[in-house]
Amino acid sequence: MEDSNSFKNLHSREYQGHKKKVHSVAWNCAGTKLASGSVDQTARVWHIEPHGHGKVKDIELKGHTDSVDQLCWDPKHSDLIATASGDKTVRLWDARSGKCSQQVELSGENINITYKPDGTHIAVGNRDDELTILDVRKFKAIHKRKFSYEVNEIAWNTTGEIFFLTTGNGTVEVLAYPSLKALHTLMAHTAGCYCIAIDPLGRYFAVGSADSLVSLWDLSEMLCVRTFTKLEWPVRTISFNHTGDYIASASEDLFIDISNVHTGRTIHQIPCRAAMNSVEWNPKYNLLAYAGDDKNKYQADEGVFRIFGFESA
Repeated sequence: MEDSNSFKNLHSREYQGHKKKVHSVAWNCAGTKLASGSVDQTARVWHIEPHGHGKVKDIELKGHTDSVDQLCWDPKHSDLIATASGDKTVRLWDARSGKCSQQVELSGENINITYKPDGTHIAVGNRDDELTILDVRKFKAIHKRKFSYEVNEIAWNTTGEIFFLTTGNGTVEVLAYPSLKALHTLMAHTAGCYCIAIDPLGRYFAVGSADSLVSLWDLSEMLCVRTFTKLEWPVRTISFNHTGDYIASASEDLFIDISNVHTGRTIHQIPCRAAMNSVEWNPKYNLLAYAGDDKNKYQADEGVFRIFGFESA
């Protein structure tokens, strides 16, 4: 199979609803809904038909009083979503009603949030490099740790036994979970490590850096197996597709790179008009959601995101 052909005839669709730029996009575990979080202080949930056309229903999640910087879905429940905001709160929502069911106020401006794969815990990172672990059932903090270095993105491996932090020092800190004991410090890049993605099959993780490289690591050996070199600007966001065969990465370059994980070769590039903030593959189909700093002709934020992977009608 020649990879590039499978993407040739696909195109992107645009979804508009936010008043300011979109910082984060995330799919639910069923691949049927996409959530978007924006500087306009709201999140929205969109019902996406993978092969359908026509009007897309969306529901607004209102209540935050600052930018919704990142959001993530419950990995076991296709209608529960958690949002992290600069207003210091983390909120849990029911995507069917649009109602906030739980909220907790933490100590700083939240910028990162991720669920443990079994859905029991949520990890939140803030601008002060503090990590908070929340018990989802009680919606209370069960662990807090402040780090002496810049902590960027956070992630669990697929079994939830290993916890990763990417740092401003160019390292990836690998911790045991739940003890958070240090296992390894990986000297991953020559500049700050910004983002991390875990291969859904649990074999690899990938790290995007300010040095404009994406490194691919064998999870069992903790060794770098290859680097992707197509981007020329700091890598802001990366994602593996559902089969673990493709990786999408984006930056301030005016394209999103899609490469073959096993060969390192670029197989497609999606043109974009602005720096990208978030890319995420659907967990069931080759649909890639992406959002960035798009402006309209009056230089105002467009508040859009797009999904690539639709066949021409």
